[in-house]
Parts: sequence; structure tokens; C-alpha cells
Amino acid sequence: MDDTQRKRMEFFLCQKEKIGELSDDDFEKLGELGAGNGGVVMKVRHRSSGLIMARKLIHLEVKPAIKKQIIRELKVLHDCNFAHIVGFYGAFYSDGEISICMEYMDGGSLDLILKKAGRIPESILGTITSAVLKGLSYLRDKHAIIHRDVKPSNILVNSGGEIKICDFGVSGQLIDSMANSFVGTRSYMSPERLQGTHYSVQSDIWSLGLSLVEMALGMYPIPPPDAKTLAAIFGQRMESENQNHVPPSPVNSNYHQSSSGPRPMAIFELLDYIVNEPPPKLPAGIFSTSFKDFVDSCLRKNPNERPDLKTLMNHEWVKKAESEDVDIAGWVCKTMDLLPTTPTRVAPNF
Repeated sequence: MDDTQRKRMEFFLCQKEKIGELSDDDFEKLGELGAGNGGVVMKVRHRSSGLIMARKLIHLEVKPAIKKQIIRELKVLHDCNFAHIVGFYGAFYSDGEISICMEYMDGGSLDLILKKAGRIPESILGTITSAVLKGLSYLRDKHAIIHRDVKPSNILVNSGGEIKICDFGVSGQLIDSMANSFVGTRSYMSPERLQGTHYSVQSDIWSLGLSLVEMALGMYPIPPPDAKTLAAIFGQRMESENQNHVPPSPVNSNYHQSSSGPRPMAIFELLDYIVNEPPPKLPAGIFSTSFKDFVDSCLRKNPNERPDLKTLMNHEWVKKAESEDVDIAGWVCKTMDLLPTTPTRVAPNF
């Protein structure tokens, strides 16, 4: 962490120490931030300190002993203090729900930003990727944790330009308790996970690659968009690059075209496509060759052929992103209509 990140972390830990143990009565509801992954996330104010937090409420029909074990396992999050990991204030059980109280990120998650922005520029994605890789490396190296659920909704940003990952698999019991209830997140799972075979951090790398293609295109890329859809997204420059492209026949594959792009697939069709069909790619001629190469390496079907975290952190595309002064804070504030944390920042024109 650099000096600024270290100071921010020290300030967070100082605030957290003053707050102490948490309970249901400590909070005033301010509104809903989002729902998914088995719970609803509320924006709340901690009454005694005035601190704004994000409170995730997860309803589980499990025995009291299991709930106690989940709370105990979640306490590991107290030790996960890093610039690219969402801060954890505490977890507790009340009224049939487990509450996980986290740092509030005012820019929200990347899936919400994507809806507003349409697409996320490559320069922004490079900076985001660098942060996510550092966060994943920290979890693995310091805590032996695999994230297990990398996707745009689990990458958060704020008006200060910070990028942090959340909702990683720290509680095995919580993962097991929720596993049968929620299928949506499986659309980001790697082929080996969907097939039920052994998986490792290489599975997170697949999920990152898939998320990057989605954020760059502005749409979930399975099945892949056809030439007409790409032309609608990126304009006339796609025509020359795709004039020789012949989409696969719907008779021979799961690729379904319509005037508005591929039709939505049923979940079983989608999972079958991920396992058995070629992985998604970025279209030629729109993005840098180094970005295309990065994504292609993440989305290799065989997990043994995917690079590890260290190799990806040294990839040309990531190194280039780290060398550029990308104003994430300005972009987030402009996209989400937020007041800049640092008043002198000027929002870039993308």
C-alpha cells in the first residue's frame, strides 16, 4: 500500500475501534443499496458514531449452531485489512438474519455503474483490474482465501477513487448454506467449477476475464453478440472488421440471433454453453491488442493454461494501466452524479 492508502486504512481502523461490538439497535436505515447473492444490502447510519455503513442482511433457514459457526467464521474478516478489500465492521445475528456490516462505498458496484455508463472505457478497466488482482493476491497470500465470486457486482468504487472487492468466500458454512438457493452467480463460474471438478484461484481468473468482456461491451457476452449487435454498440467501424464474419448456425450451436442481439438463454443452456462452447472474446479493432491478450489468457477453458495472479499482475496491459494517471475518482463522480471527495479533481471526458 502507498502512503495515502496506509493513512486511509489507519483512519478506518481507528473508527472501527471506537465503534466496538454491533447490534441491531445500533442502526438507522437510510435506504436500499441493492439485492442479490442471498441478501439485501442496506445503507445505514450507526447511531452513536454517525458513521455511514453498508449492512448486508442474509436470511437463512439453518440451525442456531450453524448460525453461530457462520458468525465465528466471518470474524476472519476483521483481519482482512487492505487497500483493495472492502472494510469490515462486524457481523451479528438477529431476527432470523445474519448481518454483515461493511464500509460504505458511495460509487456503488460496477454492475450498477455499467447500467449508467453503458460501457466502461478500457483505461478505467485497466486500473480496476490492477486493483482486483492486488486484492485477490492479498486474500490468497495472507489468508489462503479464494474469492469464489468475482463479478462486476462484487467490485465496488467510491468518490475517492478507491476500488475494492467484497463478498469473498471466507465462511465455508455460509457458502454451503447458500449454495442451493442462488443460481444467478453461476453465470460467472469457470467451466471446471460448473463441472464439479477441483478448482483453485484460476477459477477467479476466468471470472475476472468474463467480467472484463462484459464491462467492455456493455452486455453479458455469452452467447457472443453477432456482427449487427457489435455494429450497434461500436458504430460503423465494426462493419469492415466483421464483413467476413459468418455467425454460427442456430441449428448447430446455442447461438441465437435476433434483431436486438442474442436471445436470453435458460440457465441450463447458459451453463452448457460455458462448458462446451468456445470462450468469449473482445472484438477485433476496438480494443488494444494487449487488452485482448489479457482477456484471452484469462478465458482459457483449461485452468492449467491460465496464467497465475503474479503473471497477470506483470502483464503488459496491467503495467501500462499502472503507469498512467487515470482519474478513477473523477470518472466515478461524473458517471454516478456524485460530488468529488477531492474538490480540485476534474471529471474526464470519456
